[in-house]
Amino acid sequence: MSEEGSFGLVVAERFFGLILITIGALTTYFTFTSTEALRNYTGFFGLLSIIVIALGVILITAKIE
Repeated sequence: MSEEGSFGLVVAERFFGLILITIGALTTYFTFTSTEALRNYTGFFGLLSIIVIALGVILITAKIE
């Protein structure tokens, strides 16, 4: 694989990781500020949004070879 293609892949992966972190942060915020509406599902949606944040962090910190 050439250096040019590799660079584009790294940028795309970092950008997608940043998007996942942003979406996860927004869903976490809205999940925990609307606990009355979610009632029993607050923990479930909170866990899902934290998983999305973790995937974004993994994508940003991963090293592509």
